[in-house]
Amino acid sequence: MSALNDFISLLEGHFDNREQFEDMKAKGVDFPYARHVNTVCNSKIDGLPEGFKGVFLLEESYYTQHDRTHASPHLFLFTEEEEGMKLSSYEMPEGYTNDSFTAEKLGRLDYGSLVPSAKFTPAIYKLKDGVWEGGSVSMFSPVLRFTLFERFSEDRLEVSETMEVNGKRTFGYDDPIIYKRA
Repeated sequence: MSALNDFISLLEGHFDNREQFEDMKAKGVDFPYARHVNTVCNSKIDGLPEGFKGVFLLEESYYTQHDRTHASPHLFLFTEEEEGMKLSSYEMPEGYTNDSFTAEKLGRLDYGSLVPSAKFTPAIYKLKDGVWEGGSVSMFSPVLRFTLFERFSEDRLEVSETMEVNGKRTFGYDDPIIYKRA
């Protein structure tokens, strides 16, 4: 499991795109200031199967644009598979909201009550020249497509997310958001 632990060590912690945000702002480009707080939370989950080899990570994402901040937390499970590192998304546990699903407010969770997302296609990450990269395409509805592509390295997390309705982009940016450890 050391490859998975090494992979998780790249993701766990506090990250932001302050450098990129300031650069885009100076160029007059409308771009969000974004933060990630990524916390391993296996120790908060009761009933994990004996010998469980996965790592649950609570990702708190905060996007600020036009003086408004939007919280978007996600619970992910990372596992080491033959084809690479696999990211599976889980539904937000019952009783939490976008504002309360944080590491700071996280209570005990029961593994048996955690529900994998039926809409999210798991992402696979492969190591290429010292950088983990991968993603997935998910159909959230017959007309709503979510595309994720990410690259993880020692010095940055690059995240590209787009949503399209009937082929027209409704969310996302031309450039990936570049997070650096804060």
